[in-house]
Amino acid sequence: MSVLGGATGASRLSRKTIEEAPGVQRRRFGARRVVSVIATCMLLIVPAGCGAGGGVSKDATVTAYVEASLCPEAKQELAKHGGRAGDLRVQAICLASPREARKLSLATLGANARRATEDSTSVAYLEAPDPKASRFVHPILETAEVPWISASSGSAAMSRLLTLIPDANSGSLRESLREELNET
Repeated sequence: MSVLGGATGASRLSRKTIEEAPGVQRRRFGARRVVSVIATCMLLIVPAGCGAGGGVSKDATVTAYVEASLCPEAKQELAKHGGRAGDLRVQAICLASPREARKLSLATLGANARRATEDSTSVAYLEAPDPKASRFVHPILETAEVPWISASSGSAAMSRLLTLIPDANSGSLRESLREELNET
């Protein structure tokens, strides 16, 4: 049916018409060409993936996700250290407050934890001690092996993280921090 309500016939272009159309080039990929393209892609992908398991590159930026109540102090502590821990740059990302009208919002807690787990640069989740919140957040963080630091002060939590990062082994920074924090 056409837009105006009348019937229209199907468009008919023969293969010959398409092949003869000016500016249309048909390309056939032989087996050699396909293998060549795949080999080239592998050469580009494999070296990029090899560095991922070897640790964090010097001068890389890693991220600490910080609960809203701890964030101002955590950012101040980070600024005192020039935004660095050893050879790495550290950024703090403030999360939304999980408290709404004095009630704990599980949706916000879950969204905050998932945000930290979805970021490949995430090395820690800084949280205020709260058994109800921890019971909900920790399983999400454990799934992605993101360590957490519970502290009543953002300054203390960030200070702890900044002292642990330079001493981490050359393997996975997250794994090393989890081991140090006894959260494995």
